[in-house]
Amino acid sequence: DPTRQELFTAIRGAGVQVDGRRVRVSARRELPGALVATGFPYRSNTRWMGPYLGMLRAVMEQTAGVRRPGSAALDLAYLAAGRTDAFFEFGLESWDIAAGMLMVQEAGGLVTGLTPEPVLTSGNILAGTPKVHDALRELLLPHLNTPAA
Repeated sequence: DPTRQELFTAIRGAGVQVDGRRVRVSARRELPGALVATGFPYRSNTRWMGPYLGMLRAVMEQTAGVRRPGSAALDLAYLAAGRTDAFFEFGLESWDIAAGMLMVQEAGGLVTGLTPEPVLTSGNILAGTPKVHDALRELLLPHLNTPAA
C-alpha cells in the first residue's frame, strides 16, 4: 500500500504479514457492526448494476458501513489484516484478486464466488471472516436474480 508505505506479504502455509508483523482477519462474527469493502461496477460491466445496487442497499442497512478504498487487491489485504470484515465485487480480473485471495485465506478468512463459476474465472468474489462471510452471502444471494438495470 504505497499510500501508507506498508508491505503486505503472504506465503501459503505461513500466514500473512504487514511489514513483518503477523496479522489475522478480525474476530467479527455478525453483520451488525461489520465494515464491508466493495468496488463499484464500471460502464463496461453494467450487467451487474441492478443486482449490485440492491446488494449495496442491503449491506448499508445491515452493517456498520461500506468502504471503497479503490483497489480489490488492497481491499483483500485490509480484510486479511483485520481492518475490514468482508469484501465483495463483480467482474474483476484474476490479477486483481489472486494474491489477495491467498492473503485472506492465510489470515483465517473465507473466499468464495457469488456465482457458480470459479472465482478466478468469473471475477465475482465474496470474502470475509468466516461468520460474516456466511451472513453476507445469505444477504447478497437473493439480489443475484434481480434483472440488470
